[in-house]
Amino acid sequence: MAKKSKETKPVKRVADPNVMGLRGEVIDQPITETLEMNYMPYAMSVIVSRAIPEIDGFKPSHRKLLYCMYKMGLLNGQRTKSANIVGQTMHYNPHGDAAIYETMVRLTRDNEALNAPFVDSKGNFGKVYSRDMAYAASRYTEAKLAPVCAELFRDIDKDTVDFVPNYDNSTTEPTLLPTTFPNVLVSANMGIAVGMASQVCGFNLGEVCQTAIELLKNPEHEILTTLPAPDFPTGGEIIYDAGQMAEIYRTGRGSFPVRAKWRYLESEHIIEIYEIPYTTTVEAIIDKCRDLIKDGKLKEVSDMRDETDLGGLKLAVDVKRGTDVERLMAKLFKLTPLQDNFPCNFNILIAGSPQVMGVGEILTEWIAWRMECVRRRVYFDLTKKKEKQHLLEGLRAILLDIDRAIAIIRETESEADVVPNLMIGFGIDEVQAEFVAEIKLRNINREYILKRVAETEELAKEIADLEETLSSRRRIKSIISDELKQVIKKYPSPRRTAIVYAGEVEEFTEDAAAEDYPVHLFLSRHGYFKKITPQSLRMSGEQKYKEDDGLGQYFETTNRAELLLFTDRQQVYYLRVSEIAETKASQLGDFLPSKLGMDEGEGIVSAILAGDYKGTLLLFFQNGKCARIPLEAYATKTKRKRAVGAYSDKSPLLTVMPLPAETEIAVTSGEGRCVVFSTALLAPKSSRTTQGVQVMTLKKHPVTEVRLLSESPIQNVSRYRVRSIPATGAKLTDADRGERQMSLLGD
Repeated sequence: MAKKSKETKPVKRVADPNVMGLRGEVIDQPITETLEMNYMPYAMSVIVSRAIPEIDGFKPSHRKLLYCMYKMGLLNGQRTKSANIVGQTMHYNPHGDAAIYETMVRLTRDNEALNAPFVDSKGNFGKVYSRDMAYAASRYTEAKLAPVCAELFRDIDKDTVDFVPNYDNSTTEPTLLPTTFPNVLVSANMGIAVGMASQVCGFNLGEVCQTAIELLKNPEHEILTTLPAPDFPTGGEIIYDAGQMAEIYRTGRGSFPVRAKWRYLESEHIIEIYEIPYTTTVEAIIDKCRDLIKDGKLKEVSDMRDETDLGGLKLAVDVKRGTDVERLMAKLFKLTPLQDNFPCNFNILIAGSPQVMGVGEILTEWIAWRMECVRRRVYFDLTKKKEKQHLLEGLRAILLDIDRAIAIIRETESEADVVPNLMIGFGIDEVQAEFVAEIKLRNINREYILKRVAETEELAKEIADLEETLSSRRRIKSIISDELKQVIKKYPSPRRTAIVYAGEVEEFTEDAAAEDYPVHLFLSRHGYFKKITPQSLRMSGEQKYKEDDGLGQYFETTNRAELLLFTDRQQVYYLRVSEIAETKASQLGDFLPSKLGMDEGEGIVSAILAGDYKGTLLLFFQNGKCARIPLEAYATKTKRKRAVGAYSDKSPLLTVMPLPAETEIAVTSGEGRCVVFSTALLAPKSSRTTQGVQVMTLKKHPVTEVRLLSESPIQNVSRYRVRSIPATGAKLTDADRGERQMSLLGD
């Protein structure tokens, strides 16, 4: 219970969180109620009514815009100003004109965002592959529906889909569009909702339709045989891995690499890039390339520029003479967005519920939905024909005595009694009588009535055929299949994105490209790093360091070597020696914390040569523990720059030692005790974050020094050697401390 005080007013609980407290009281509302009553409706609205596409392949904003254009007569009419379309769409979509126009831009042919664009546009609508090429204002551009939209609205007036009132109940709009092809897979879609997202890549229209036809024949059809891979309007090349693609098709999740298409103009020493991945832009590519040129990582390139014109996309790369163009492109694919991964998350709304489905599941769901649309259309036609047949049956009834029908109408005094009298006179119902009564005077002749009655035989055949169709799944599937074949024929769609098999692609490796030669590496205690060639080292004098700095570690290796830098924040940084510029002994070198982008205040504890990631590392902690971890635990296939959680955070890391073979180690504590033990006593651990094995039993002072026994000044080894660990150790004698030798070296 809340306590009363002079400073605060009492807390008042109310059943309804919307009720305002009287006199400014604080209303205490449980957070669970706040989430349930305020946040959850918003989240569901975003998921169901905004961000996630439905089985027809459209989000509500797309559907409202296209339906509005259809009602405006823009399927067969002339183009109209985009501003007019945007204004009319506001009857269906209660959003600002900017949001509606941006939705329309993405659907246009000129923007090139869709495999089958739905808007036939005229004017500047920007490009999906350009970040800075802005589209013109809606008052300058014109648009109408593209011919393929006939497949979106076919038989929409035959009750194929449900209609609901618009937001102000002034008109109605369809909940879905009765698309005759699986647009849900043809049109790329991306949306971010609350707690979930959707990312559907586009597929080729012809391939999707053919796959649907095959599935209608055989539900066990192998989809990859007719739908090998996605297809993007921006072209490019998919690096195809059959297993990877099969997994994406099965689960609806995963990613696959897409890269640019290029050609080399040998006479001009220019590489022309004319198709790029769907997920990137020309500006992102150019910015990245310029950064690499500035950093000296693209020495083969002298310039790069955007030469896109009315002929289409074109990026020109000026290369230096003697450059291996194939290797350069492999390098660009590796280091720039010219090759990018497309992430897949096939999240679709099915009956208002978001579901992540594979390609086969989506097509199966679409077929089931489309069958329902066709069934509703057939039922609509059947009902209309039965109504017509019923009316003609009324005509048949008066055929034998037309004069009597005329007499009944003539002798009836009240207009309201005409229909009842006809019903009584000929034994027909009210609808039939109403139809007879509305016949024009000129049509009340035997010839007209005979012709109309003759239609009943043809109607009976049509009705029987429709009833048979309605009860036959096979015939409904045949109708859908025929419509899909018509789509393939009417809207030919050659594949834009090529398929390159992963086994044919040679991946660029920086190690192979870097020149290999001997180098000397110097790492100071404060993190300054120098790479010096043997020739330069012989010619130089004393190593230069800052006043309070000095040599920390030294290595003799090659330019292609890789270092693992262990820091005091449980992180490991990967440093390729080839990425560091050569320097001289008289220079300070590169400050690695800045070069590698370390966290503020983070320092390097120890550096290790990675080699081929074979062997073992010993990680010694100040609490007297040691972890024996295989070096391969730090190997990375992604060539990342940093690994977090590299070791246990239970105690500060003192040092890291490579262990090529079993040996003896001398461990010294702050109170002057020493333990000498064999590394064979340390059991290897598979986890990087293991706390390790207790080597030295400590009282107050932590471990301060760890050395190989062969490198330590200890003379009386037997005094400190132990057969089992942990051990307290023995006090170091003056002779074993090596203080005299160290002072002599310092003189």
